[in-house]
Amino acid sequence: MAEEKVKVTIDGISVEVAPGTTIMNAARQIGGDIVPPAMCYYSTLEGSGGKCRTCLVKVSKGSEKDPRPMPKLVASCRTGVMDGMEVQNITSEEVVEARRGVVEFLLINHPLDCPICDQAGECHLQDLSYEHGLENTRYDFERRTFDKIDIGDKIKLHMTRCILCYRCVMVADQITDNRVHGVLGRGDAAEISTYISQAVDNDFSGNMIDVCPVGALTDQTFRFKNRVWFTKPVEAHRDCPTCSGKVTLWYKGEEVLRVTGRKDEFGEVKDFICNECRFDKKATSDWVIEGPRKVKNTSVISANHYEQMVPEPVIKKNLTLQEGNMKQLQRSEKLK
Repeated sequence: MAEEKVKVTIDGISVEVAPGTTIMNAARQIGGDIVPPAMCYYSTLEGSGGKCRTCLVKVSKGSEKDPRPMPKLVASCRTGVMDGMEVQNITSEEVVEARRGVVEFLLINHPLDCPICDQAGECHLQDLSYEHGLENTRYDFERRTFDKIDIGDKIKLHMTRCILCYRCVMVADQITDNRVHGVLGRGDAAEISTYISQAVDNDFSGNMIDVCPVGALTDQTFRFKNRVWFTKPVEAHRDCPTCSGKVTLWYKGEEVLRVTGRKDEFGEVKDFICNECRFDKKATSDWVIEGPRKVKNTSVISANHYEQMVPEPVIKKNLTLQEGNMKQLQRSEKLK
């Protein structure tokens, strides 16, 4: 018997999804511009989401049975869809304005050190700041700062950049045997740390680097070595007894500068890799090269690269979205 589906409309585009699907994942099934941004949600980490508030959306119609709109904006990563639900993301000025406010809060203590940050070019906060950030800050108080510390022999923690998304805590909790780091303190004093320096030591600790959306956790073997857009990313694999062995290599010539897990179009690693693959296998001879990694042409990493993905259609050329937006506006006018 086929599983019953529920219909949800996001920014005028309808999709049928399984019951219990969140608005975020329903939008990801549609793809393109209407997918809300996510700084804390990670589909493979249980319990993630609901902390950064960048994925706020407006539910203009609750369901067919109860068409009343939800009174406040909701976090799309934690809100399940209902049959007949209608959602506004980029078509709602209220959502866009709220997202600007969230980004402003995220940047209150975040340093403007993109020129020296290893995450530059891959940072989700950079993308959000470019799209929604303000030119000047309204925050005149002293920003919080922390000293850089080593929480493992190959992991550097720059807590000043951290936005407390909890991803690194969750990945350590769910794929390792003994989590030894977490959130210490409360409120403005809250920080990611360990009670003992360099205490993080397990076979999968490097995945904390991959899930971090900003430059708070960096790979010491790659730190300050190169810019990602000057390297050549390729998909590769090896026969590893500990993990899947499927990775992305970032290299120049024969030297592999960095090894990371393979990320999907939403910046999420599907197969976490072990530390041996990440830190110890730094020669192209250690790997079977599958081919160049596909990079979106909107990414700075694609600059001067040999292969680019076909750009996704923007809103102006999306006739279906334009038609859906027009229907939504007409419906709103009738309600007035």
